[in-house]
Amino acid sequence: MPLPKPSPATTAIVTGASSGIGVDIARELASRGYGVTLVARREEKLRELAAELSGTVRVEVIACDVADPDARAALFEEVAARGLTVDILVNNAGIGTIGAVAKSTVAAEIAQVRVNVEAVIDLTTRAVQQMVSRGRGAILNVGSTAGLYPFPGQTGYAGTKAFVISYTAGLRTELAGTGVTVATLIPGPVRTEFLQNAGMDEKTFAAAFPKFLWRSSRDVASIGVEALDGDRGSVIPGLPNRVIAGVAKRMPNRILLPLLAKQHPALRRDRTPR
Repeated sequence: MPLPKPSPATTAIVTGASSGIGVDIARELASRGYGVTLVARREEKLRELAAELSGTVRVEVIACDVADPDARAALFEEVAARGLTVDILVNNAGIGTIGAVAKSTVAAEIAQVRVNVEAVIDLTTRAVQQMVSRGRGAILNVGSTAGLYPFPGQTGYAGTKAFVISYTAGLRTELAGTGVTVATLIPGPVRTEFLQNAGMDEKTFAAAFPKFLWRSSRDVASIGVEALDGDRGSVIPGLPNRVIAGVAKRMPNRILLPLLAKQHPALRRDRTPR
């Protein structure tokens, strides 16, 4: 089932639309004629993107912290109050801790669950219940190759993304034949604000992973939207990432995990005496 046709009365909600992949997914959808509702905490960033996209499609801005249950509950109501129907939902907002759990805080570890898991369940459930009754709709959930196997150094984050991958695959099967399509975008390393927000130096992190694994947010966004439109179910952008993911999934954890732990720059940082 391809993407629903764009119309003046429908919109695509994109969470985490203030930077990185979210910005480029909004751009990709707008280039295809879809009105977009930009959602994130930083309203000023959303308005900058809205100014860029306005004139080609209808653009709405809703400042919302998807970690807040009350804010999430009000999101779809606000969209409806603006006379719009949600035909596309992109759950892109995501945060994560980087480094040893022993060096982290409870608050930081739980915060990523609220954004990466709770918000995905909440917004997806609301969208699905509306879309199925109409017989049309599309949902793109953004995962990560870190969620394909345990990932020391980003243990909590990888666990949340493993949930996204599993949840979306199960939901896709439930929705077969309803007119609603669901897909998971599973990128490898992408240059966004994620590392900075997690307190990790980007150059140090990038040096630990080969350059050929890195993709631009624009490429990732385009591939994700194309996968959703093509009803592909899931997609890992970039052949090198697909090959490495396939090899890693076939390696015994007793071999794979020590290698990942040794390679991860945040764990090396946390082991260094201060």
